[in-house]
Amino acid sequence: MLEELIRFTADEADAGHTVRDVLQKRYGVSRRLLIRAKFKGRITRNGLLVFVNEKLQAGDEIAVMVEEDAEETVAPEEMPLSIRYEDDDLMVIAKPAGLVIHPTGNHASGTLANGVIAYWKSKGERRRFRAVNRLDKDTSGLLIVAKNQWAHEQFSRMQQERTLHRTYHAIAEGEVKADEGTLDGPIGLADDSFITRQVRPDGQAAVTHFRVIARGEGMSHLEVKLDTGRTHQIRVHMSHLGHPLAGDDLYGGSRTYIGRQALHAARLSFFHPRNGLLMDFTEPMPLDMQQLAARFF
Repeated sequence: MLEELIRFTADEADAGHTVRDVLQKRYGVSRRLLIRAKFKGRITRNGLLVFVNEKLQAGDEIAVMVEEDAEETVAPEEMPLSIRYEDDDLMVIAKPAGLVIHPTGNHASGTLANGVIAYWKSKGERRRFRAVNRLDKDTSGLLIVAKNQWAHEQFSRMQQERTLHRTYHAIAEGEVKADEGTLDGPIGLADDSFITRQVRPDGQAAVTHFRVIARGEGMSHLEVKLDTGRTHQIRVHMSHLGHPLAGDDLYGGSRTYIGRQALHAARLSFFHPRNGLLMDFTEPMPLDMQQLAARFF
């Protein structure tokens, strides 16, 4: 199946430039995708095949189509989805706590991917599931799903350039003394574990910024922003600081007041990969975290 990645009409600024230059410099199409379009797809001008070194004229309509890497193997399973936004390139979904994003050995079905594939199938769309920002099973909040290979590449670039902004709300145990701060500690797997992470000198660079929103008796409500996206990053850094997240028993927190880590992806901000418009989404904390906050703040 061929998937359309880019379709645009050349304007005066594009005239005289090659198809390759415009696709790469203006639309961010990678060399890898261009090669795949050449051998496993097609690039057309005004409906006819075109070579990428041919020069454009104003008014030319260019389309880039690429064959998928492989058939999607995730089985469709209907489930309610909280879709906050959708267009041809992306979806923004509010994930509830307890939902795994992608099938694994321990969770072969019932994942967000299964639900999204079923949703697309109901619309007559055949796509691969590509999550941009991943959330742990028990973390709630906003995530992006790229709907094509080109969009996924653009979001990967945004993550590398730190122009995809993510803001979390977290409730940590204890009263964090500093009003704000930065946690800069490399994170890697703990010894003899395939799951637990820890701050360690040989880990991957990880930077977390926090700001205290409120303090209560034995709890702190934090706004957290990430420069990097390591597995369990906020949970590991807060535990290392001596303030594990409430409910996060994997990293020293107690489940006395909440049955999962009190972590919520509350805001996503980025420039749309196709039209450059600022996209800004917010999602209120779910009921369990609201109740926890009401108890202590």
